[in-house]
Amino acid sequence: MTIGILKSRFQCLQKLRVTPERACDIIVACVVLHNIAIIRGEQHPAVQINDPADDHPIPADVQDGRAARDLIARNYF
Repeated sequence: MTIGILKSRFQCLQKLRVTPERACDIIVACVVLHNIAIIRGEQHPAVQINDPADDHPIPADVQDGRAARDLIARNYF
């Protein structure tokens, strides 16, 4: 399972502005609900092929890595 499938089913995952611990709880709850939906035979929503989270290039050095981490933290937590 990819995060894109979960994001397409649960819009609350688009921008999580909570603590990392709370984000983990929310993601686990979404995975459980997703698995229940699969067991019940519910249809998957259309999956977005181009996930904006995948558009960020991988940084080449430590400074770029820190900047990327800070960007992700600002946008998702």
